[in-house]
Amino acid sequence: MRDPSRFRRGFGSGVADLLARLVLLAALTVTAGCAVIAPRNVLPQAVANQTEIDGFDNIRFWGDGSGAEIGNAMHMDLHSPQSRLALAGEQRHPVSNLLAISGGAEKGAFGAGLLVGWSEAGDRPSFDLVTGVSSGALIAPFAFLGRERDGQLREIFTSYGRQDIFTFNVPNLLEGAALVDNAPLAGLIEKYVDDEMISEIATERRKGRLLLIGTTNLDTQRPVLWDMGRIAMSTNPEAKALFRKILLASSALPGIFPPVRIQVKLGQQSYDELHVDGGITRQVFFVPPALSLNASGQRTVKPRLYIIRNGRIDPEWQPVNENLLAITQRSLTTLIKNQGIGDLYRIYSETRRDGIDFNLASIPSDVSETNNKPFDQTYMASLFDRGYALASRHYTWTKQPPGFESAGRSALAEGRGAAARLGGAPLQHRVER
Repeated sequence: MRDPSRFRRGFGSGVADLLARLVLLAALTVTAGCAVIAPRNVLPQAVANQTEIDGFDNIRFWGDGSGAEIGNAMHMDLHSPQSRLALAGEQRHPVSNLLAISGGAEKGAFGAGLLVGWSEAGDRPSFDLVTGVSSGALIAPFAFLGRERDGQLREIFTSYGRQDIFTFNVPNLLEGAALVDNAPLAGLIEKYVDDEMISEIATERRKGRLLLIGTTNLDTQRPVLWDMGRIAMSTNPEAKALFRKILLASSALPGIFPPVRIQVKLGQQSYDELHVDGGITRQVFFVPPALSLNASGQRTVKPRLYIIRNGRIDPEWQPVNENLLAITQRSLTTLIKNQGIGDLYRIYSETRRDGIDFNLASIPSDVSETNNKPFDQTYMASLFDRGYALASRHYTWTKQPPGFESAGRSALAEGRGAAARLGGAPLQHRVER
């Protein structure tokens, strides 16, 4: 294989470059007829919506369901005797602060640094709802538990490198699993997600606070949202193992990292679902029906949503070599970036509809560091430091998705021009700021 340093790299392109190489190698492997897929008991399509995790109740729901469906899934056990007992004596309050953390692979270091710097600034709130996918899923439990976990968050994103995340294992690709072995990452998750963390998350869930992690069900092509607090509250002895498995699945970039099998039951029959990186279906997500879980009576505080996009959201120019690998890599990074921007627009429309204050942070356009390999420790430390520096000086959050203001002005100008051509009065559009 050619030396990766011979290819010009864009910002944060280590994982995308690895994926591009995987696409080539996978194509060659399939062509050669070498791949052997390990058998699993696949869930029939007709019953894909009727399964449950054995020994757990109401711990997940479809992320692309209607608001009513998601709301029902999140509230169905609030009136059960167990929930009334768990919530007894806990003070409920209106939701006010919400946090959504995107994926971004090694660029998650920026979001981790931003959160730690925010604590240093002294005005980081306690979040009533925290959501995360991919690398954001690995940040989310620490953000959920507050600044007391900042030391661990710093350690995870500055003290470990590629060898602590995965090891190369080409035979895995030939067997139909993945290019690399992410057992080191599973070990890190096991190290930090211990009994104490599970207990603390369960305690916060009983107060009505929510920690939601997204995965992608590959068989159904749908996002799945997991109520991690409800898993932590479970008395099932497998709760901690399932909690860890979901974090691993949410960060399992398909093809690079192995997918995670999650066993479900339908009647007496067991099946294996296949779950991968939540960023495949949602780069970042927010669940408006969660607002009513804590609210009692009329809303008195306007909720504030903070979104951390672990990546740049502005166009990044770079000359592309006219070869298959370079074109594939550049196309993948462009696809991922624009999928993420689309998610931001979707969330923005939901916040405008529901009267929620929208706040967005992303990697600044002046960041010029490049990484020459996936999960380069030096590169991650520099991103962490930049996020920390910005937030510790009271970060100025962006109030709209990228391009929204210019799009509004273009629509206004177009409307006025059309009216002038028709000889009528200019259309009076109101562009909200």
